[in-house]
Amino acid sequence: MSSFFNHPVISVDEIIRPTHLQIDLNTLKNNFEKIKAHAAPAKVMPILKANAYGHGLVRTAQLMQDLNADYLGVAVIEEGILLREQGIKIPILVLGGIWGNQIPLFLKHDLTITASSVEKLKQIDQIAASMKVKAKVHLKIDTGMERIGVHYYSAEKFIEESLKYKNINAEGIYTHFANSELRDLSYTKLQLERFNEVLRFYGKHSIELPVRHASNSGAILQMPEANFDMVRPGIMLYGVYPSLETEKTIEVKPALMWKSLVVYFKVIKAGHPVGYGSAWKSDHNIRAVTVPVGYGDGYLRSMTHKAEVLLNGKRYPVVGTISMDQIVANIENDSAYNGDETILIGSDGQNKITVEELAQWAGTIPYEILTNINTRVPRVYIG
Repeated sequence: MSSFFNHPVISVDEIIRPTHLQIDLNTLKNNFEKIKAHAAPAKVMPILKANAYGHGLVRTAQLMQDLNADYLGVAVIEEGILLREQGIKIPILVLGGIWGNQIPLFLKHDLTITASSVEKLKQIDQIAASMKVKAKVHLKIDTGMERIGVHYYSAEKFIEESLKYKNINAEGIYTHFANSELRDLSYTKLQLERFNEVLRFYGKHSIELPVRHASNSGAILQMPEANFDMVRPGIMLYGVYPSLETEKTIEVKPALMWKSLVVYFKVIKAGHPVGYGSAWKSDHNIRAVTVPVGYGDGYLRSMTHKAEVLLNGKRYPVVGTISMDQIVANIENDSAYNGDETILIGSDGQNKITVEELAQWAGTIPYEILTNINTRVPRVYIG
């Protein structure tokens, strides 16, 4: 399991590969504290799935533990096991669906299970009984995503079953919003109504409510009435807003910079094409630099003929097809030298390139940009 997300965690002085991520732990800390203050008295479950949105699963979890986060959320059991192996002690909820043969591993590593059906509850109880432990579960209610979870209109039997099993502690119940990052919150409000209706079961039967949670980044920012007992900040924890439409009620800042270095300088003659497919050429002589990053690192090929980089504080276009390991930037008549710092995401002087821009160039969303940065790119932590 130690090889899962096994990227190097090194200092700035130890960088071997020019292309690397620089992650500011102070910025992550400030983002977390702002979210916590905004959502209070609700608890906070930072979401660390997909390698902590590219920021490094283990180091981010260590920081969240140091900051006394109440819970951590991951997507798959391997992420949870790795965190336990690396000394993370606070509760961890695995948000994804489970297979029956995974349940013993959940119990062995004290991971909280998302229970998404009556049959899953039965399996969990039987295996927990055989292992002589009590399983911690959070009940998943589907209020309108149609992925996993019991439909809101069938939830009463599901909750009743969860209370019967002696080897299960159904400590939480949750749902997930489909559109909470949008300006139009009508569907999110409908989902919230459905979830509240499900929760009325506990009051009607005089049963103590479990920990309730629903708010993802969009809802934390735009619908405080959905915060309940705990919130689940994902992309906003890392300083990126979930949508251009989202109201920015909390000021968060990007914690990540993606950097590289110039490794080659050349003059390209007029009419000489650049890159695979010979899809770009200039009608005049240009100066160009090669930077060792490509789609093998997560610098997506779909940004071809759109992407730009920062070099010495100035924007330059990436020309030619983005290849697996290298890009070429056209600096026209300007000067550059081997070893000059190149910014792929981040600021240089008065200029900056944002995750949102890369997403626009690639025709995707910021989530995909962050989570596609390959684990072969070293993560360097400052602050």
